[in-house]
Amino acid sequence: FLSVTEDLVRRRAEHNNCEIFSLEEISLHQQEIEKLEHLDKWCRDLKILYLQNNLIPKIENVGKLKKLEYLNVALNNIERIENLEGCEELKKLDLTANFIGELSSIASLKCNIHLKELFLLGNPCTEFEGYRQFVVATLHQLKYLDSKEIERSERIKALQNYPEVKWKIREQEQAYLLKRAREKEEAQRRMQERKDKKQKQMDSKLGFDSPDSPQEKPKQAEGDGEQERCRTVENDEEERRFWEEPTPYTPESRLETHRYIEEKRRAKDNIREAKKREKPPWTLVTPEGKVLNVNVPKLHFSLKDDEENNQIILDLAVYRHLDTSLLDVDVQPAYIRVLVKGKPFQLVLPEEVKPDSSSAKRSQTTGHLVVTMPKAKEIILAKQKVSASIKHSDCNTQQKTTRRSGQVEKLEVDPSKYSFPDVTKIIQEKERTGQGPIKLQPQKVTEVKK
Repeated sequence: FLSVTEDLVRRRAEHNNCEIFSLEEISLHQQEIEKLEHLDKWCRDLKILYLQNNLIPKIENVGKLKKLEYLNVALNNIERIENLEGCEELKKLDLTANFIGELSSIASLKCNIHLKELFLLGNPCTEFEGYRQFVVATLHQLKYLDSKEIERSERIKALQNYPEVKWKIREQEQAYLLKRAREKEEAQRRMQERKDKKQKQMDSKLGFDSPDSPQEKPKQAEGDGEQERCRTVENDEEERRFWEEPTPYTPESRLETHRYIEEKRRAKDNIREAKKREKPPWTLVTPEGKVLNVNVPKLHFSLKDDEENNQIILDLAVYRHLDTSLLDVDVQPAYIRVLVKGKPFQLVLPEEVKPDSSSAKRSQTTGHLVVTMPKAKEIILAKQKVSASIKHSDCNTQQKTTRRSGQVEKLEVDPSKYSFPDVTKIIQEKERTGQGPIKLQPQKVTEVKK
């Protein structure tokens, strides 16, 4: 069965920064809770507690909530009022649509002197003759019963007829308790029948699925589709029978319905999981050994050939908020493979690269994955470029000199004729370091030749 867990309480305490010790209000409705526990230890300061529309059969483990003012346990499986004597500040109690037939159990609320509002609509006890008079006469502190104000004259009349009404209520209560005992027996019998039926189905399925002889296996394989269809029809028929069969509205039938729905949901989840597992794996390399380009996560990317630094750069636009632990990068000499949340992105590279020297980084602004892969063939172009630039800039001078002399001469650069930047003075001189601020240093006058 499902009970109140710490994780559930913390999730429901978001408005209190997930702190539960100082919690004053919590809503645990529609959580399929079947046992009420732990709250009296974890949340001692609770003032408002919502537990409606669950499967709680008994009020328990709330007696230590001294500050509790409002308790809502409507639409549950509660059959008697109990264990609320310790809730000294209780002002409002909602027990709408439960199974309270033991009306005399309201006497336990006499200790709750601050109780002003009580809701019992939708319970079997409200059908008893003299129900309202009995409650009004028993609980003197009540101001409202089932949203209707209790007049002073009504209370006086109820007290006058109390002995007679009490006797009637006791008789009706006894009759109801006998009826409940029969309902419990019937529910037990039905549950046993369902168990036996399920066991038979399991046995027959096992007998059908495990043939005695190997000759029967091919026949079974042929009839797999037909067998699956038969099972689907059987399941549909069983489900129709379950929902159409008339059953009394009892705590047991309510619990049985919930268990049935839960079982069906779990079966569907299992089928869905099995289908996911049955998915054929992605083809990344053909049987012939050809590597394919694959983009299962459907991400934008760019592949740049950085000739200057002799490397290939892949920029993969992974999701900005994706955790890096969900990325797996594998660089091979001929291709790169990136698993994004298990989905493969694979790209064949135009040139062979060095996997050992490759590096992968995430951009802090865009979140993109940038993989730098040095090429396997090393090409040095730096000096060639410099010499080419010098030749290009001085080609006119060289042509003129050649024309004049008619002889091949080496290129001479005269600093007085050409204004080239003095590359030797780009870096500051060592003498200037550690001599205070730049503004206070004596300026060096350098002679400039015109």
